[in-house]
Formats: sequence, structure tokens, C-alpha cells
Amino acid sequence: MKFTKMQGIGNDYIYINCFEEQVCNPSKLAVRLSDRHFGVGSDGLILIEPSQVADCKMDIYNADGSQGKMCGNGIRCVGKYLYERGISRKNVLTVETLSGTKTLVLDTDDGKVRAVEVNMGKPILTPEKIPARFPGEKAVNTPLMVGGCSYQVTCVSMGNPHCVVFVDDTEDFPVGEIGPEFETNPVFPQRVNTEFVQVLNRSEAKMRVWERGSGETLACGTGACASAVACILNGKTDRRVLLHLLGGDLRIRWEKSSGNVFMKGPAEFSFDGSVEL
Repeated sequence: MKFTKMQGIGNDYIYINCFEEQVCNPSKLAVRLSDRHFGVGSDGLILIEPSQVADCKMDIYNADGSQGKMCGNGIRCVGKYLYERGISRKNVLTVETLSGTKTLVLDTDDGKVRAVEVNMGKPILTPEKIPARFPGEKAVNTPLMVGGCSYQVTCVSMGNPHCVVFVDDTEDFPVGEIGPEFETNPVFPQRVNTEFVQVLNRSEAKMRVWERGSGETLACGTGACASAVACILNGKTDRRVLLHLLGGDLRIRWEKSSGNVFMKGPAEFSFDGSVEL
């Protein structure tokens, strides 16, 4: 089976072109290939499949085999793959996901995709729809006990659940210790992705992320969107935010008129390969 390794600011996935290949057990394959010692090594597996409603469908499996609904860095790579591999040579593409159909606008130059902006849709703030077991219509700057400590959290869904925590210094924060405590906290019935955010000024912030099913990763596109929304909801930034992640930068804007969140960033090929199944 042929595959392609791609990354969006360090958030790396293994992509399989299911216009040509067939995957029988994607969950099991994700675990096998994602292993960084005995496999190819990645944050998960993404299948690029035919769609009846869009240019393609994106099917995501985390490194532990669990299925994901949306991946912001992953969908930018899908856009680059579609364009540069000739599946669809359009500058505006649509991709079907489990969290709805997303529209991508490609910045191209000389046949190459330099950056991709994704309309990520409207953030979901109602706790029961995130899902998160908090009372009320929103969970903004809400106290939560995790690992014996109280944190002020803001919960957002961008097609998958996120919990944003503001910290003084992301570099020194023990993400590897605290992240798993958030992920498996019973207040999140489907587990949760947790972003630890340090606000720098009205237009910039730093972020580290613990992703459910994958652990700490270099970047998370939906997490960056959720973090920007949380910054705005808490009055910490304006509606355009440059997020500095471990793997690189993402530009996020939350349109007041439409309510949609837009994410812009790079996508890169790493290498092509094949694996015996």
C-alpha cells in the first residue's frame, strides 16, 4: 500500500489516497503505522476518500486508533495533496468531514500550494454540545478541579472538544503531566483536547496542546482556533490572533459578521512510501 507523510507546522499524519487504495481496518492500521519506533511515525492516519458532496472526504484516526472528527492542520495538507497530486486543480476546494463540509482557499504559485486558509465554521459554545458537563449556556472562565488543583477553563468545540487554560508561561508548564488529567476528566464524556495558552499581546499568543488519543503534539489547528476563540471570549485579544505553536505559526480570525472562524497556515510533503500489509 502506498502512503504519503505530510505535516502542517509539525502536526504530522500519514495520508492514504483512497481514490486508488483500499483500507479495510483503518483503526488498526493507524496504531501500527503511527508508532514512531516500529512504524512510520505520526500523530495519526488520514484517509483521502471520494465524496458525494465535496471534492473529497477526510477520514481521521488518531495514533491510538480512535476516530477523530476534524483536524485543522490535517485538512490543509489534504488541500495541498488534492491540488498538487492532480485530484482537483481548483484554488477553492471542499472537504467532507465528520464535523461538516469545510471550504479551503489555496494560495498557489507556480503549481505549488504555499498556504491554505480553511473556513472552520462557527465555534460551538454550548457545553452539552461540546460535550462538557458544565451548567449554563457557556463554559467561559469556569473553575474545574483537575489533578487536585483548580483551573479556570474555557470550553469550545471546533467539531471536536477543546478545553483552553490560560497560563503564565507555556515553556515551563508541565503539559505532559497535566494534559492526561484533563483528557480523561469525567466532565468530558468523549475525552478532550487541552490547550495551554500564554497571551503575549492583543494580537499574539503562544500555545501548547495535549491532544486526546495522541498526547502532546507540535501543533493542533482546531486547538489554535479554539484558543483564539477563548482569548476573544475572555477579552484578552482582538479578533485576529497570531498563534505561536511548537511547530510554527497559525493565523486565526473570528469574523463578527458571519460568526465563522478562519485558519491560515502552511502544509508540506515529507515523503512518499509503501508498506506491506
